[in-house]
Amino acid sequence: MATSPAAPKAAKSSLFNTLFSRPLPLYLSAFLLRAILLVYGLWQDANSPVKYTDIDYLVFTDAARFVSRGKSPYARETYRYTPILAWLLLPTTWTAGAQWGPLAAKVINAACFSFGKVLFAAADLVAGWLIERVLVMGTGFSSPQRREKKETEKKETGSETGAGMAPSRARAFAAIWLLNPMVATISTRGSSEGLLGVLVMALLWAVLSRRITLAGLLLGFSVHFKIYPFIYAPAIVWWMDAERLDRVRGPPSSTSLFKKMKDFITLPRLNLALTSLATFLSLNFLMYALYGHPFLHETYLHHVTRIDHRHNFSPYNTQLYLSSSASASPLASSPASSGQPKIESLAFLPQLLLSTILIPLALAKKDLPTSLLAQTFAFVTFNKVCTSQYFLWYMVFLPLYLPRSSFLRSKRMGLAALGLWVLGQGLWLQQGFELEFLGRSTFLPGLWMASLVFFVVNCWILGVIVGDGGR
Repeated sequence: MATSPAAPKAAKSSLFNTLFSRPLPLYLSAFLLRAILLVYGLWQDANSPVKYTDIDYLVFTDAARFVSRGKSPYARETYRYTPILAWLLLPTTWTAGAQWGPLAAKVINAACFSFGKVLFAAADLVAGWLIERVLVMGTGFSSPQRREKKETEKKETGSETGAGMAPSRARAFAAIWLLNPMVATISTRGSSEGLLGVLVMALLWAVLSRRITLAGLLLGFSVHFKIYPFIYAPAIVWWMDAERLDRVRGPPSSTSLFKKMKDFITLPRLNLALTSLATFLSLNFLMYALYGHPFLHETYLHHVTRIDHRHNFSPYNTQLYLSSSASASPLASSPASSGQPKIESLAFLPQLLLSTILIPLALAKKDLPTSLLAQTFAFVTFNKVCTSQYFLWYMVFLPLYLPRSSFLRSKRMGLAALGLWVLGQGLWLQQGFELEFLGRSTFLPGLWMASLVFFVVNCWILGVIVGDGGR
Protein backbone atom coordinates (compact mmCIF):
# COMPACT_ATOMS: atom_id res chain seq x y z
CA MET A 1 0.00 0.00 0.00
CA ALA A 2 1.43 3.41 -0.97
CA THR A 3 2.37 5.79 1.81
CA SER A 4 0.87 9.25 1.64
CA PRO A 5 3.44 12.05 1.09
CA ALA A 6 1.86 13.83 4.03
CA ALA A 7 2.71 10.94 6.39
CA PRO A 8 6.33 11.97 7.17
CA LYS A 9 5.20 15.53 7.82
CA ALA A 10 2.45 14.28 10.10
CA ALA A 11 4.90 12.08 12.02
CA LYS A 12 7.32 14.99 12.36
CA SER A 13 4.53 17.27 13.56
CA SER A 14 3.39 14.63 16.05
CA LEU A 15 6.91 14.29 17.48
CA PHE A 16 7.24 18.08 17.71
CA ASN A 17 3.93 18.39 19.55
CA THR A 18 4.76 15.53 21.91
CA LEU A 19 8.16 16.90 22.93
CA PHE A 20 7.65 20.66 22.83
CA SER A 21 3.95 21.43 23.27
CA ARG A 22 4.38 21.19 27.07
CA PRO A 23 7.46 21.87 29.22
CA LEU A 24 7.48 18.48 31.00
CA PRO A 25 8.57 16.19 28.13
CA LEU A 26 11.51 18.40 27.16
CA TYR A 27 12.83 19.06 30.65
CA LEU A 28 12.25 15.48 31.73
CA SER A 29 14.23 14.28 28.70
CA ALA A 30 17.04 16.71 29.54
CA PHE A 31 17.03 15.51 33.15
CA LEU A 32 17.11 11.83 32.17
CA LEU A 33 19.96 12.43 29.72
CA ARG A 34 22.09 13.90 32.50
CA ALA A 35 21.01 11.29 35.05
CA ILE A 36 22.07 8.48 32.69
CA LEU A 37 25.43 10.16 32.07
CA LEU A 38 26.00 10.65 35.81
CA VAL A 39 25.36 6.97 36.54
CA TYR A 40 27.47 5.89 33.58
CA GLY A 41 30.27 8.16 34.79
CA LEU A 42 30.32 6.42 38.16
CA TRP A 43 30.60 3.07 36.39
CA GLN A 44 33.38 4.21 34.06
CA ASP A 45 35.37 5.75 36.90
CA ALA A 46 35.17 2.46 38.80
CA ASN A 47 35.94 0.13 35.89
CA SER A 48 38.05 1.94 33.30
CA PRO A 49 41.60 3.31 33.36
CA VAL A 50 40.26 6.29 31.34
CA LYS A 51 38.17 8.23 33.84
CA TYR A 52 34.89 9.96 33.04
CA THR A 53 35.36 12.60 35.73
CA ASP A 54 37.16 15.72 34.52
CA ILE A 55 40.46 16.49 36.23
CA ASP A 56 39.11 19.96 37.01
CA TYR A 57 36.41 18.40 39.18
CA LEU A 58 39.08 16.74 41.29
CA VAL A 59 40.72 20.15 41.68
CA PHE A 60 37.38 21.66 42.76
CA THR A 61 36.66 18.93 45.31
CA ASP A 62 40.21 19.00 46.70
CA ALA A 63 39.87 22.76 47.20
CA ALA A 64 36.52 22.22 48.95
CA ARG A 65 38.22 19.67 51.22
CA PHE A 66 40.84 22.24 52.21
CA VAL A 67 38.07 24.75 52.97
CA SER A 68 36.23 22.19 55.11
CA ARG A 69 39.40 21.91 57.21
CA GLY A 70 39.60 25.66 57.71
CA LYS A 71 42.33 26.17 55.13
CA SER A 72 42.55 28.17 51.92
CA PRO A 73 41.22 26.60 48.69
CA TYR A 74 44.45 27.83 47.09
CA ALA A 75 46.36 25.28 49.13
CA ARG A 76 45.32 23.02 46.26
CA GLU A 77 47.75 23.58 43.40
CA THR A 78 46.17 24.66 40.09
CA TYR A 79 42.97 25.92 41.77
CA ARG A 80 42.42 29.10 39.71
CA TYR A 81 38.85 29.97 40.63
CA THR A 82 36.85 32.07 43.05
CA PRO A 83 36.54 30.59 46.57
CA ILE A 84 32.77 30.67 46.08
CA LEU A 85 33.06 27.61 43.83
CA ALA A 86 34.86 25.67 46.56
CA TRP A 87 32.25 26.79 49.09
CA LEU A 88 29.44 25.56 46.84
CA LEU A 89 31.07 22.12 46.68
CA LEU A 90 31.50 21.62 50.42
CA PRO A 91 28.88 18.79 50.37
CA THR A 92 31.37 16.76 48.28
CA THR A 93 33.52 16.47 51.43
CA TRP A 94 30.81 14.81 53.50
CA THR A 95 31.28 11.11 54.26
CA ALA A 96 29.07 8.43 55.78
CA GLY A 97 29.98 6.90 59.10
CA ALA A 98 30.56 3.21 59.78
CA GLN A 99 27.08 2.90 61.30
CA TRP A 100 25.59 2.94 57.82
CA GLY A 101 27.26 -0.28 56.80
CA PRO A 102 29.76 -0.79 53.96
CA LEU A 103 27.33 -0.80 51.03
CA ALA A 104 25.21 2.13 52.19
CA ALA A 105 28.31 4.14 53.10
CA LYS A 106 29.75 3.54 49.64
CA VAL A 107 26.55 4.74 47.96
CA ILE A 108 26.28 7.81 50.22
CA ASN A 109 29.93 8.73 49.67
CA ALA A 110 29.55 8.41 45.89
CA ALA A 111 26.42 10.57 46.02
CA CYS A 112 28.16 13.24 48.11
CA PHE A 113 31.19 13.24 45.83
CA SER A 114 28.86 13.68 42.83
CA PHE A 115 27.05 16.64 44.39
CA GLY A 116 28.97 19.15 42.26
CA LYS A 117 28.19 17.27 39.05
CA VAL A 118 24.50 17.25 39.98
CA LEU A 119 24.68 20.99 40.69
CA PHE A 120 26.32 21.71 37.33
CA ALA A 121 23.81 19.50 35.48
CA ALA A 122 20.92 21.24 37.25
CA ALA A 123 22.41 24.57 36.18
CA ASP A 124 22.17 23.35 32.57
CA LEU A 125 18.42 22.91 33.02
CA VAL A 126 17.99 26.35 34.59
CA ALA A 127 19.99 27.91 31.75
CA GLY A 128 17.72 26.13 29.26
CA TRP A 129 14.64 27.47 31.01
CA LEU A 130 16.06 30.99 30.85
CA ILE A 131 16.76 30.53 27.14
CA GLU A 132 13.10 29.62 26.66
CA ARG A 133 12.00 32.69 28.67
CA VAL A 134 14.16 35.03 26.59
CA LEU A 135 12.87 33.54 23.33
CA VAL A 136 9.24 33.86 24.45
CA MET A 137 9.81 37.41 25.72
CA GLY A 138 11.54 38.45 22.52
CA THR A 139 11.18 42.20 23.15
CA GLY A 140 14.36 44.17 23.02
CA PHE A 141 16.13 41.87 20.58
CA SER A 142 16.34 44.65 18.03
CA SER A 143 15.98 48.40 17.78
CA PRO A 144 12.39 49.70 17.41
CA GLN A 145 13.00 50.67 13.79
CA ARG A 146 14.43 47.23 12.99
CA ARG A 147 11.54 45.47 14.76
CA GLU A 148 9.04 47.47 12.70
CA LYS A 149 10.93 46.58 9.52
CA LYS A 150 11.07 42.90 10.49
CA GLU A 151 7.36 42.81 11.33
CA THR A 152 6.62 44.25 7.89
CA GLU A 153 8.85 41.58 6.31
CA LYS A 154 7.08 38.86 8.29
CA LYS A 155 3.66 40.01 7.08
CA GLU A 156 4.90 40.12 3.50
CA THR A 157 7.04 36.95 3.44
CA GLY A 158 6.19 34.98 6.58
CA SER A 159 9.87 34.89 7.61
CA GLU A 160 11.16 34.68 11.17
CA THR A 161 11.66 37.94 13.08
CA GLY A 162 13.17 39.03 16.37
CA ALA A 163 9.73 39.18 18.02
CA GLY A 164 8.75 36.77 20.78
CA MET A 165 8.10 33.14 19.90
CA ALA A 166 5.32 30.78 20.75
CA PRO A 167 6.35 28.71 23.81
CA SER A 168 6.42 25.44 21.87
CA ARG A 169 8.74 26.88 19.22
CA ALA A 170 10.91 28.48 21.92
CA ARG A 171 11.28 25.10 23.64
CA ALA A 172 12.33 23.56 20.32
CA PHE A 173 15.23 25.99 20.09
CA ALA A 174 16.02 25.69 23.80
CA ALA A 175 16.44 21.95 23.14
CA ILE A 176 19.60 22.82 21.19
CA TRP A 177 21.11 23.47 24.62
CA LEU A 178 19.04 21.16 26.83
CA LEU A 179 19.39 17.99 24.71
CA ASN A 180 22.87 18.70 23.43
CA PRO A 181 25.04 15.68 24.34
CA MET A 182 28.19 17.82 24.41
CA VAL A 183 26.67 20.21 26.96
CA ALA A 184 25.34 17.35 29.09
CA THR A 185 28.64 15.43 28.97
CA ILE A 186 30.80 18.40 29.94
CA SER A 187 28.59 19.26 32.92
CA THR A 188 28.23 15.69 34.19
CA ARG A 189 32.01 15.20 33.95
CA GLY A 190 32.33 17.99 36.52
CA SER A 191 32.91 21.19 34.58
CA SER A 192 31.39 24.29 36.18
CA GLU A 193 30.53 26.01 32.87
CA GLY A 194 26.82 25.31 33.41
CA LEU A 195 26.86 27.80 36.29
CA LEU A 196 28.21 30.43 33.90
CA GLY A 197 25.43 29.58 31.48
CA VAL A 198 22.85 30.41 34.15
CA LEU A 199 24.56 33.68 35.12
CA VAL A 200 25.04 34.90 31.56
CA MET A 201 21.53 34.01 30.43
CA ALA A 202 20.07 35.58 33.58
CA LEU A 203 22.09 38.71 32.80
CA LEU A 204 20.67 38.89 29.27
CA TRP A 205 17.12 38.31 30.56
CA ALA A 206 17.53 41.09 33.13
CA VAL A 207 18.85 43.54 30.51
CA LEU A 208 16.08 42.78 28.00
CA SER A 209 13.53 43.06 30.84
CA ARG A 210 14.96 46.49 31.72
CA ARG A 211 15.85 45.32 35.26
CA ILE A 212 19.02 47.39 35.32
CA THR A 213 19.96 47.03 38.99
CA LEU A 214 19.58 43.25 38.81
CA ALA A 215 21.62 43.24 35.60
CA GLY A 216 24.39 45.15 37.36
CA LEU A 217 24.44 42.68 40.25
CA LEU A 218 24.58 39.73 37.86
CA LEU A 219 27.29 41.31 35.72
CA GLY A 220 29.50 42.07 38.73
CA PHE A 221 29.01 38.58 40.17
CA SER A 222 29.61 36.90 36.79
CA VAL A 223 32.91 38.71 36.23
CA HIS A 224 34.00 37.79 39.75
CA PHE A 225 33.05 34.15 39.17
CA LYS A 226 34.80 33.96 35.78
CA ILE A 227 36.61 36.85 34.16
CA TYR A 228 35.33 36.65 30.59
CA PRO A 229 31.76 38.08 31.05
CA PHE A 230 33.33 41.54 31.35
CA ILE A 231 33.27 41.60 27.53
CA TYR A 232 29.47 41.95 27.67
CA ALA A 233 29.59 45.29 29.51
CA PRO A 234 30.41 47.45 26.42
CA ALA A 235 27.64 45.84 24.35
CA ILE A 236 25.03 46.24 27.10
CA VAL A 237 26.00 49.85 27.77
CA TRP A 238 25.94 50.66 24.03
CA TRP A 239 22.53 48.97 23.69
CA MET A 240 20.98 50.95 26.58
CA ASP A 241 19.77 54.04 24.76
CA ALA A 242 16.54 55.89 25.53
CA GLU A 243 14.44 54.06 22.94
CA ARG A 244 15.31 50.60 24.21
CA LEU A 245 14.62 51.59 27.81
CA ASP A 246 11.16 52.88 26.82
CA ARG A 247 12.03 56.45 27.68
CA VAL A 248 10.90 59.55 25.87
CA ARG A 249 13.55 60.68 23.48
CA GLY A 250 14.33 64.37 23.68
CA PRO A 251 14.76 66.74 20.76
CA PRO A 252 17.86 66.30 18.58
CA SER A 253 20.89 67.58 20.46
CA SER A 254 23.94 69.44 19.31
CA THR A 255 26.44 67.57 17.23
CA SER A 256 29.32 68.67 19.47
CA LEU A 257 31.42 65.91 20.98
CA PHE A 258 30.89 67.22 24.51
CA LYS A 259 27.11 67.21 24.09
CA LYS A 260 27.13 63.68 22.69
CA MET A 261 29.21 62.46 25.63
CA LYS A 262 26.84 64.19 28.04
CA ASP A 263 23.81 62.58 26.38
CA PHE A 264 25.50 59.18 26.48
CA ILE A 265 25.93 59.29 30.29
CA THR A 266 22.40 58.43 31.41
CA LEU A 267 21.07 57.30 34.79
CA PRO A 268 20.45 53.68 33.65
CA ARG A 269 24.00 53.42 32.31
CA LEU A 270 25.41 54.89 35.53
CA ASN A 271 23.24 52.50 37.54
CA LEU A 272 24.56 49.49 35.62
CA ALA A 273 28.18 50.65 35.88
CA LEU A 274 28.08 51.50 39.58
CA THR A 275 26.07 48.42 40.62
CA SER A 276 28.27 45.98 38.70
CA LEU A 277 31.49 47.65 39.85
CA ALA A 278 30.36 47.74 43.49
CA THR A 279 29.37 44.05 43.35
CA PHE A 280 32.64 43.03 41.72
CA LEU A 281 34.82 45.05 44.10
CA SER A 282 32.90 44.00 47.22
CA LEU A 283 33.30 40.32 46.43
CA ASN A 284 36.98 40.76 45.61
CA PHE A 285 37.70 42.75 48.78
CA LEU A 286 35.96 40.04 50.82
CA MET A 287 37.92 37.23 49.18
CA TYR A 288 41.18 39.15 49.48
CA ALA A 289 40.51 39.73 53.18
CA LEU A 290 39.92 36.00 53.65
CA TYR A 291 42.67 34.54 51.44
CA GLY A 292 45.11 37.34 50.66
CA HIS A 293 47.40 37.53 47.63
CA PRO A 294 46.91 33.87 46.53
CA PHE A 295 43.28 34.74 45.71
CA LEU A 296 44.33 37.71 43.57
CA HIS A 297 47.10 35.83 41.77
CA GLU A 298 45.37 32.53 41.13
CA THR A 299 41.95 33.94 40.20
CA TYR A 300 43.04 36.86 38.02
CA LEU A 301 46.74 37.58 37.53
CA HIS A 302 47.61 34.01 36.54
CA HIS A 303 45.44 34.23 33.42
CA VAL A 304 47.48 37.09 31.97
CA THR A 305 50.64 35.00 31.62
CA ARG A 306 49.30 31.44 31.66
CA ILE A 307 51.02 29.12 29.19
CA ASP A 308 48.78 26.05 29.34
CA HIS A 309 49.30 23.99 26.19
CA ARG A 310 47.55 20.70 26.98
CA HIS A 311 44.13 20.08 25.40
CA ASN A 312 44.44 23.48 23.74
CA PHE A 313 42.84 23.96 20.29
CA SER A 314 44.37 27.43 19.90
CA PRO A 315 46.98 28.20 17.19
CA TYR A 316 49.08 29.54 20.09
CA ASN A 317 49.36 25.96 21.37
CA THR A 318 52.81 25.19 19.95
CA GLN A 319 54.24 28.57 20.95
CA LEU A 320 52.93 28.11 24.51
CA TYR A 321 54.56 24.68 24.63
CA LEU A 322 57.88 26.19 23.59
CA SER A 323 57.47 28.97 26.15
CA SER A 324 56.72 26.48 28.93
CA SER A 325 59.77 24.42 27.92
CA ALA A 326 61.95 27.53 27.93
CA SER A 327 60.71 28.64 31.33
CA ALA A 328 61.40 25.18 32.74
CA SER A 329 64.98 25.14 31.44
CA PRO A 330 67.56 27.03 33.53
CA LEU A 331 69.78 27.43 30.45
CA ALA A 332 67.15 28.99 28.17
CA SER A 333 66.69 32.73 28.04
CA SER A 334 63.09 33.88 28.36
CA PRO A 335 61.61 36.57 26.11
CA ALA A 336 61.29 38.87 29.11
CA SER A 337 64.98 38.61 29.93
CA SER A 338 65.93 39.39 26.32
CA GLY A 339 63.62 42.39 26.16
CA GLN A 340 61.10 40.69 23.83
CA PRO A 341 57.36 40.77 24.62
CA LYS A 342 55.78 37.48 25.66
CA ILE A 343 53.38 35.94 23.16
CA GLU A 344 51.01 34.94 25.97
CA SER A 345 50.61 38.62 26.90
CA LEU A 346 50.27 39.99 23.35
CA ALA A 347 47.64 37.36 22.50
CA PHE A 348 45.04 39.46 24.29
CA LEU A 349 45.27 42.35 21.83
CA PRO A 350 43.32 40.98 18.80
CA GLN A 351 41.03 39.07 21.13
CA LEU A 352 39.97 42.11 23.15
CA LEU A 353 39.84 44.43 20.14
CA LEU A 354 37.23 42.20 18.52
CA SER A 355 35.22 41.11 21.54
CA THR A 356 35.03 44.38 23.49
CA ILE A 357 35.17 47.13 20.84
CA LEU A 358 34.57 46.25 17.19
CA ILE A 359 31.77 43.67 17.51
CA PRO A 360 29.76 45.59 20.18
CA LEU A 361 29.94 48.79 18.13
CA ALA A 362 28.80 46.95 15.01
CA LEU A 363 26.05 44.72 16.44
CA ALA A 364 24.85 45.64 19.94
CA LYS A 365 22.25 48.24 18.92
CA LYS A 366 20.97 46.03 16.10
CA ASP A 367 20.72 42.68 17.89
CA LEU A 368 22.06 42.32 21.45
CA PRO A 369 21.88 38.50 21.77
CA THR A 370 23.69 38.04 18.46
CA SER A 371 26.30 40.59 19.56
CA LEU A 372 26.92 38.64 22.78
CA LEU A 373 27.22 35.41 20.79
CA ALA A 374 29.69 36.96 18.32
CA GLN A 375 31.72 38.53 21.14
CA THR A 376 31.97 35.24 22.99
CA PHE A 377 32.76 33.32 19.81
CA ALA A 378 35.56 35.77 18.99
CA PHE A 379 36.86 35.70 22.58
CA VAL A 380 37.09 31.88 22.57
CA THR A 381 38.42 31.61 19.00
CA PHE A 382 41.22 34.12 19.55
CA ASN A 383 41.99 33.07 23.12
CA LYS A 384 45.48 31.70 23.66
CA VAL A 385 43.92 28.78 25.57
CA CYS A 386 40.90 27.15 23.92
CA THR A 387 39.45 23.97 25.42
CA SER A 388 36.17 22.11 24.86
CA GLN A 389 34.63 23.59 28.03
CA TYR A 390 34.97 27.07 26.57
CA PHE A 391 32.67 26.13 23.68
CA LEU A 392 29.77 26.15 26.15
CA TRP A 393 30.36 29.87 26.68
CA TYR A 394 28.96 30.64 23.23
CA MET A 395 26.76 27.59 22.73
CA VAL A 396 24.33 28.95 25.33
CA PHE A 397 23.56 31.84 22.93
CA LEU A 398 22.98 29.65 19.86
CA PRO A 399 19.22 29.09 20.45
CA LEU A 400 18.74 32.88 20.47
CA TYR A 401 20.65 33.40 17.24
CA LEU A 402 19.70 30.43 15.07
CA PRO A 403 16.02 31.33 14.41
CA ARG A 404 17.15 34.26 12.27
CA SER A 405 20.48 32.88 11.09
CA SER A 406 21.86 32.11 7.66
CA PHE A 407 22.69 28.63 8.94
CA LEU A 408 19.00 27.88 9.40
CA ARG A 409 17.83 29.60 6.22
CA SER A 410 20.37 27.62 4.19
CA LYS A 411 20.48 24.02 5.38
CA ARG A 412 23.50 23.38 3.16
CA MET A 413 25.46 26.16 4.86
CA GLY A 414 24.31 25.03 8.30
CA LEU A 415 25.34 21.42 7.75
CA ALA A 416 28.65 22.54 6.24
CA ALA A 417 29.41 24.74 9.27
CA LEU A 418 28.55 21.97 11.73
CA GLY A 419 30.50 19.37 9.76
CA LEU A 420 33.61 21.54 9.43
CA TRP A 421 33.45 22.54 13.10
CA VAL A 422 33.29 18.88 14.19
CA LEU A 423 35.89 17.81 11.60
CA GLY A 424 38.29 20.53 12.77
CA GLN A 425 38.07 19.23 16.32
CA GLY A 426 38.46 15.66 15.12
CA LEU A 427 41.68 16.47 13.25
CA TRP A 428 43.11 18.14 16.32
CA LEU A 429 42.02 15.35 18.68
CA GLN A 430 43.62 12.73 16.44
CA GLN A 431 46.95 14.58 16.62
CA GLY A 432 46.49 15.17 20.35
CA PHE A 433 45.82 11.46 20.93
CA GLU A 434 49.04 10.50 19.19
CA LEU A 435 50.93 13.08 21.27
CA GLU A 436 49.51 12.39 24.73
CA PHE A 437 48.64 8.68 24.57
CA LEU A 438 51.11 7.27 22.03
CA GLY A 439 54.02 9.56 22.90
CA ARG A 440 54.63 10.72 19.32
CA SER A 441 55.80 14.28 18.76
CA THR A 442 53.06 15.74 16.56
CA PHE A 443 53.55 19.43 17.40
CA LEU A 444 54.89 20.27 13.93
CA PRO A 445 53.35 20.16 11.47
CA GLY A 446 50.37 18.00 12.53
CA LEU A 447 49.04 19.60 15.72
CA TRP A 448 49.78 23.14 14.64
CA MET A 449 48.17 22.66 11.22
CA ALA A 450 45.11 21.09 12.83
CA SER A 451 44.87 24.13 15.14
CA LEU A 452 45.06 26.45 12.12
CA VAL A 453 42.32 24.53 10.28
CA PHE A 454 40.02 24.75 13.29
CA PHE A 455 40.86 28.44 13.71
CA VAL A 456 40.02 29.22 10.07
CA VAL A 457 36.71 27.33 10.33
CA ASN A 458 35.80 29.30 13.44
CA CYS A 459 36.73 32.60 11.76
CA TRP A 460 34.42 31.77 8.84
CA ILE A 461 31.55 30.93 11.24
CA LEU A 462 32.22 34.15 13.17
CA GLY A 463 32.05 36.11 9.92
CA VAL A 464 28.63 34.64 9.12
CA ILE A 465 27.34 35.45 12.63
CA VAL A 466 28.54 39.04 12.41
CA GLY A 467 27.02 39.38 8.95
CA ASP A 468 23.67 38.10 10.23
CA GLY A 469 23.70 40.45 13.21
CA GLY A 470 24.51 43.42 11.04
CA ARG A 471 21.58 42.95 8.65
